[in-house]
Amino acid sequence: MDIIGNVRGPVLRPGDEGYDAERGGFQAFRRHEPEVIVGATGADDVRHAVAFAAAQGLPVAVLGTGHAPVAPEPGGLLITTSRMAGVRVDPERSTAVVAAGTTWAEVIDAAAAHGLAPLAGSAPHVAAVPYVLGGGLSLLSRRYGYAADHVRSLDVVTADGEPRHVTAESEPDLFWALRGGGGNLGVVTRMEIDLVPVTRLYGGGLFFDTPLLGAALRAWCRWAEDAPEEVTSSVALVPFPDVPGVPEPLRGRHVAHVRIAHLGDAASGERLVAPLRAVGPRLLDTLDELPATAVGSIYDDPKGPLPSLSGNLLLRDLDDAGVDTLLDLAGPGNPGPLIVEVRQLGGALARPPAVANAVGHRDAGYLLGFVDPLPSATPTEAEVTEVRRRQRHFEHAVAPWSTGGRFLNFLGGDGTTPEITRTAFTAADHQRLTRLKTHYDPHNLLRRNPNIPPTP
Repeated sequence: MDIIGNVRGPVLRPGDEGYDAERGGFQAFRRHEPEVIVGATGADDVRHAVAFAAAQGLPVAVLGTGHAPVAPEPGGLLITTSRMAGVRVDPERSTAVVAAGTTWAEVIDAAAAHGLAPLAGSAPHVAAVPYVLGGGLSLLSRRYGYAADHVRSLDVVTADGEPRHVTAESEPDLFWALRGGGGNLGVVTRMEIDLVPVTRLYGGGLFFDTPLLGAALRAWCRWAEDAPEEVTSSVALVPFPDVPGVPEPLRGRHVAHVRIAHLGDAASGERLVAPLRAVGPRLLDTLDELPATAVGSIYDDPKGPLPSLSGNLLLRDLDDAGVDTLLDLAGPGNPGPLIVEVRQLGGALARPPAVANAVGHRDAGYLLGFVDPLPSATPTEAEVTEVRRRQRHFEHAVAPWSTGGRFLNFLGGDGTTPEITRTAFTAADHQRLTRLKTHYDPHNLLRRNPNIPPTP
């Protein structure tokens, strides 16, 4: 079967010029090592690539901006979607049609021209489609819910190579599973999503120095309990390296970074954050009224590439003992540059959407994420083993506050294993996803992801 004659985009194999650049991404550790790469230019290229992979028995991976975890096994076929960029806004319906390789930055700018905004994440340089398939936790989520709750339709190529236009009416089971179930049931080539009427917000960050880590974390926990749904916030404990590129006030310091996104004006925002500012002096205070197009400045996430191992746990609550545990595990003096973030959930995130989907554990109160930067893109096995050991110790220590669940978007490190992936869903939803996987992808062609295997 000749794939090259059918595909308009580049088809690359190891040793070809451009192969290494095509398989790269944000995650610099464990890059994809495919037998063949298809640089898809549209849905037809995806269809031909999936049909070829099925005929050859090659597992399929999909690479947008490369923020998803990478399966460690080499081989298979990799579909890259960066050439499939484009967004079309319908201001009358408050929707956008988004192609598979489009970044949130492109959607944000297109929507802003009509006084609208998408439920984008903290990093606008991330591809929109895989973010939504994993649930999509935005800086507006406590007011509007998960991004997956606001999908109108999806164009997808399933493992049999067939293109499908999927809606709640046309294929309700597949529509349920694609929104929150990750890339297990097909390669999405385009989606239609809701936009929300947001043009400005009050947001930014408060950075507290090392002596105030505990006070800042405790103050944020108390403050978050009474925060209105119009506020989506988090706090991160970050050991900033002493290197060029880090803002001088933060360089070489272990800081508490409180991130705020408030759907209100500056006056109401200032009143709202007064208890947090009362914690003490800030190294930096970037809170201000912002246009919706500047939402990425709130977190100011690195654009990468970054070699790291990461993971997350969903928490029921976070009391004083839990705060003490986090400070013991991720405060100054601990080995390794562990970054820990606690995001408040609740609000609209806790309510079922108008059309049900596979996003799990809506009863969780907080999302605890952790990232261990690796010393290089090619760490020694001993270095990787030590980071994994520290992360297992971290998870065990915070287990008393955990629901036992995880959030699919932020699985990393060992998160590509089916056992870890299972924890992102309720037991009933995982059983339903397994049945649908068995129907739509019985040979588990789409397994280079946080995988849900079919029934043998």
